[in-house]
Amino acid sequence: MSNDPLLVNKIFGAVLAAAWSLVIAGFGGALLYNPEESLPENAYPIVVENAVPAEQAAPEQAAARTPEPDIASLLASADAEEGAKVARKCSACHTLDKGGPNRVGPNLWDVVDRPMGGHEGYSYSTAMKGEEGKWTYEKLNHFLMSPRDFVPGTKMTFAGIKDDKDRADLIAYLRTLSDNPAPLP
Repeated sequence: MSNDPLLVNKIFGAVLAAAWSLVIAGFGGALLYNPEESLPENAYPIVVENAVPAEQAAPEQAAARTPEPDIASLLASADAEEGAKVARKCSACHTLDKGGPNRVGPNLWDVVDRPMGGHEGYSYSTAMKGEEGKWTYEKLNHFLMSPRDFVPGTKMTFAGIKDDKDRADLIAYLRTLSDNPAPLP
């Protein structure tokens, strides 16, 4: 053993310092991760007048809270040039030029008033083949908002365009992709 008369004191001091460090770290951690005081009120209060909880609302009230966008009013202020920018999202899977080939999705030239699931040479999903009628402005609006909700079982994996203005701009642009554009609603 060493001839240092304070060796035992140094060892005891080191053990005591380590113990106190653990105690202080424990208290500090508890203060950081388990605060005992709570805020007296929310930092950002949300005030909703005459609100009815969703589970108590009648279905017609729920529909009234989320009105469907009117495509005619959306198209009245739509900008086809801005829609061409939005259409870049489509060009990953679709061609937009006259006589263009089908890709993962069908060519979109002259899509307005085209039969749904009816572009020649494209292999549509069973769900889309079962759709009747033509691609009207209203149907395009709903489909582009959420393809899987509008046509459950569609092969189109695109999540949709939630912004009304972007969707209207895109539809206005798609309307221009025709030798004889369909009349606006």
